[in-house]
Amino acid sequence: MMPKEERVHAIFEKISQNYDKMNSVISFSQHKRWRKDLMRKMAVREGSSALDLCCGTADWTIALAQAVGESGSVTGLDFSESMLEVGRRKVEALGLKNVALRYGNAMELPFEDETFDYVTVGFGLRNVPDYKQVLQEMYRVLKPGGMAACLETSQPVIPGYRQLYYFYFRRIMPLLGQWLAKSYREYSWLQESALQFPGMEELAAAFSDAGFGRILYKPFAGGASAAHIALKEK
Repeated sequence: MMPKEERVHAIFEKISQNYDKMNSVISFSQHKRWRKDLMRKMAVREGSSALDLCCGTADWTIALAQAVGESGSVTGLDFSESMLEVGRRKVEALGLKNVALRYGNAMELPFEDETFDYVTVGFGLRNVPDYKQVLQEMYRVLKPGGMAACLETSQPVIPGYRQLYYFYFRRIMPLLGQWLAKSYREYSWLQESALQFPGMEELAAAFSDAGFGRILYKPFAGGASAAHIALKEK
C-alpha cells in the first residue's frame, strides 16, 4: 500500500481545482463560519507574524493576512503545489503583499525556533503521518507567548447524531465527491481520515503533551468539528 504521505499528496494534487467547492458542499458552508468564530477568539494583533500550516488554497492564510495588516506578515505552507497554485491566484487577485505561499512539510518545518506569533492549521492534522509531531513543530516555531489554533474534524458523542455523522461521512460524502468532482476514491479517503482522527479531548491532551498550556476547545456541529486554541507560555 502507498505510504500515507504519498497517498494524501496524490489526492490533493488531483482535487485542488474542486477543493473549495467540495469543502462548501461537505460542510454546508459551515467551515467558513467556524473559522470566523475561531478568528474572533484568537484576536490576532495587527503587525504580527503568522504561519498557516497545510494551508491548501489559502483561505485561512488570507484571513490572517487581513487581520495582521500591511505591517504584519503571513506564510502559508503546504506540500501540494497544485493547491498552492490555487491559493496564489487568490492572493494575487486580492493584491495582498504580506503573504508568502511556499512548499514545505508540516512534519519538518523549514523555520527557525521562535519565529511566529501565531501558527494555525485547518483541517490538515488528520492528513499528516504523525499529527503529534506536527504539534511539536508548531510549538517549536512559536515565540514565547505565541498562540496555536486548530480547526479540525472531531468525533460526535451525542447518541443518534453520532451514527448519522458516520453514515454521512461513509456513504454520502464519497458520492458527493463522485458527483461534483469525479473523485469517489479521493473523497472516500477523506472520510476515512476524518473518522480515524481523535476527538476534541484527546486532541487537547496532545496539545498539552507537546508543551502547550491554557488549552481551550469548542465543538461545532454537534462535535463533528472542533476548534482548539493553545498558548506557548513564557
